[in-house]
Amino acid sequence: MSSRKRVVGGNQRNGEKGSATAAKGKRLQTGDKQHKAALILARGGSKGIPLKNVKTLAGIPLIGWVLRAAVDSELFDSVWVSTDHDHIEKVALSCGARIHRRSAEVSKDSSTSLDTIQEFLRLNPEVDIVCNIQATSPCLHPFHLKEALQLITEQGYDSVFAVVRRHHFRWQEVKNDSGELTRPLNLDPHNRPRRQDWDGELCESGSFYFTQRELIEEQGLLQGGKVAYYEVRPEYSVDIDVDIDWPVAEQRVLRYGYFGCVPPEVVKLMFCNISGCLTEGRIFLSVSGEEMVSINTRDTAGIRILQKEGVEVMLLTSSLNPFEKALSQKVSARLGCEVLCVGEQPLDDLETLVKERKLSWRDVAFMGNDEIDVQCLNVAGLSAVPSDAPVLAKNAAKYICTAPGGKGAMLEFAEHIRLQKRKAKSQLEQDRIDLTSS
Repeated sequence: MSSRKRVVGGNQRNGEKGSATAAKGKRLQTGDKQHKAALILARGGSKGIPLKNVKTLAGIPLIGWVLRAAVDSELFDSVWVSTDHDHIEKVALSCGARIHRRSAEVSKDSSTSLDTIQEFLRLNPEVDIVCNIQATSPCLHPFHLKEALQLITEQGYDSVFAVVRRHHFRWQEVKNDSGELTRPLNLDPHNRPRRQDWDGELCESGSFYFTQRELIEEQGLLQGGKVAYYEVRPEYSVDIDVDIDWPVAEQRVLRYGYFGCVPPEVVKLMFCNISGCLTEGRIFLSVSGEEMVSINTRDTAGIRILQKEGVEVMLLTSSLNPFEKALSQKVSARLGCEVLCVGEQPLDDLETLVKERKLSWRDVAFMGNDEIDVQCLNVAGLSAVPSDAPVLAKNAAKYICTAPGGKGAMLEFAEHIRLQKRKAKSQLEQDRIDLTSS
């Protein structure tokens, strides 16, 4: 089991009319007609890490991880980000969220989450159940949200929140020079238990809080009424408060994060732009007029990684910025990849190649770096851009490299693809074991 449950007792701003946005999901098929809204609070004034909520984590803005889980869960009638910051709003909209532009009254350092949620509910009277999702929970998966919400919709609870089990022995804090002695708070030193003999304690993970509207409005509570908790396994619980947490969180996300509903192990074909991805985008001219490019050996290593994983790699040049035929042939021979020249609409040219190989775009990885690549970045099962790509391309990509073009971006994306393939293979093997043992 991935978790335990126990009982303890559209591109629109708020208030605007319009059609459903991409973030709107399907209602639960239970006959329940309550409007369920996901709400991620993302104020711009983070003290520990400036603009933490949109800082790139494992190739995706931090807030993008929870938005992806919320949208793909198909639980919510609307998915919102509450913010007071223009850049956070822009990123949230690109992820398919609607925007609650919070007022100055609930954007202060002293403002609480409850203050903001109450304002959101006043502006959106159609909402019956709100799920407050913490932006700093990048290992959140759709199944966490589905199983927790079922406690409300199917078992009649008023509020459900996420907890994680910790095995920490706690001691009383004492002030320096107070003369006081510390004392144990949750253990007997004369009978100190082994970890395997102790169930540990449940601590709020802060990952999410489901609450009925009436509980918030009438009692000012996120946890109350008939309340239950939903236990999340420790590997899915990540705390990000200061910069030192970031690399640890990144490794955790790469292993346990939710990368979308398209399984990455099906990737069979990769397209990669030479200019701006495999190179810095520069062409050197010799005295004799011969064209030359510089390709980083780290990126050629990335190509070899994919080839060893059975992925066919095709390199792309553009008719808008063509290579000399001789140069393309040299690159092809050097890297062992076919080089293809595409037109102003690369998707039109590549569609035929995908069909010839009897693949779908979910089987394809694409690395681009320009606005003309946006369509391909959107449709590919896995897609990436270098860190110096334009904003429009970044918004379309599923992974944003930390390295710029020609300086290791290809290697970074190749390692990401390999990691996801292995992760998916491991999950498939575990599923087979579960089926065999059941």
